[in-house]
Amino acid sequence: MAELTALRPAVRPGRRQAPAQAASVPAADMPFCRQLARLAVRSLYAELVLYPKPGLVSLVDNGSHADMDAATFMRSMFALRRYFFDIARAGMEDAPFHVLKGLGIDAEARMMRATGGINTHRGAIFCLGLLCAAIGRCRAKGTVLRPAAIQATLLICWGRELGAHSGDVDVQSHGTEARERYAASGAREEGARGFPSVFGIGLPALRRALAAGLGLRRARIDALFALMAHISDTNVYHRGGPEGAQAVRRQARAFIARGGSAAPDWEERALACHRSFVAARLSPGGAADLLGAVCLLQSVCGGLE
Repeated sequence: MAELTALRPAVRPGRRQAPAQAASVPAADMPFCRQLARLAVRSLYAELVLYPKPGLVSLVDNGSHADMDAATFMRSMFALRRYFFDIARAGMEDAPFHVLKGLGIDAEARMMRATGGINTHRGAIFCLGLLCAAIGRCRAKGTVLRPAAIQATLLICWGRELGAHSGDVDVQSHGTEARERYAASGAREEGARGFPSVFGIGLPALRRALAAGLGLRRARIDALFALMAHISDTNVYHRGGPEGAQAVRRQARAFIARGGSAAPDWEERALACHRSFVAARLSPGGAADLLGAVCLLQSVCGGLE
């Protein structure tokens, strides 16, 4: 995997870690940040082009959305390239959480300018951004890039602040409204716990499919359905309330119970699920954001456990 050469951990024997306020990224590590940013954008693209993807925007159709299409997502992705570089570098510098949060707020503003005010990637900005910071921190410490190490680094470095951030309701959105109305969890709650759905649900599902020889496309389908079956998605609650959320989990679990993408008729059943979600205007955007994070981890860690 030549594209991951730059992501091998940099071990510098005898090098003392400078305090956070004095830390800086060595010039030799700048290519690492650039490559990680490229992988983050590629992961968002991998999520976009996946199909059939129930209720979600793809290159084939707009899913349950009348206000956005694939071109909207592409503009958003291009606007986020610098953000992933900056937050990876901030992670390498052991930046405090308020710095990461500020970078995320700036990235949201750039996204909104690029899309004409449409929220395409707010959840991904939060999720993939924090993962880039944690991966950068692992690199700075010379830690082998394994999923468990990345998750532990995220919680050790910023876990307390993430916990406080999960209860911050100052910024209103469809997600915060759904949390308050239905007690549904969302990206902030996932972040506060170190994204357990990414590390414990989505990534294992993807790897099982790859180990079974199903290929990346079907592995990503299985990861998406596993996430849909598991998470409490505020995007779904906003559009469909508790009944819609129950319908999403029920259909996702039925798809998995039939063998997922290993079943001969998997594509037909995934398309039927897609049509059902579109008819009900359901869109599991939270699961899509987490799938992007799963794709990033797989690109960075490969087969490392």
